[in-house]
Amino acid sequence: MTITKDSTESLRPADVCKALLAALEAAEGRRRKRKRDQTPDTIGLSIKRSLLARAVQDDPSPEAFEAWLLNYPSGAVSAMARSVLEEWRLAHSLGEFRVWLEQGAPSDDAKDEKPRERVVVMTKNLR
Repeated sequence: MTITKDSTESLRPADVCKALLAALEAAEGRRRKRKRDQTPDTIGLSIKRSLLARAVQDDPSPEAFEAWLLNYPSGAVSAMARSVLEEWRLAHSLGEFRVWLEQGAPSDDAKDEKPRERVVVMTKNLR
């Protein structure tokens, strides 16, 4: 993501979502370290990953991004879409969050080298 600290006009949903995908890698590291059933976490992160990847692919305009996200029906996908919307708004309102995203969302949790287990959820079929 190439934006200046003082300018949010250049923030594109695709750029923010690419950075949020990198942040999910750290979440994967944290998830694997937990000593409980990970199925709900895996499903939720998979839904979020699918939404973010679709936003990168579709690259909606910043003005249309909220409507694009909120176009999902109720349920888990809708809840994850609202979560992405909150992070989109946070990238505009909190400079530290935006800088963290610009830096590739660094986290010590992302350094876990165990193979990743993923559940694939197709969001296109959930509309």
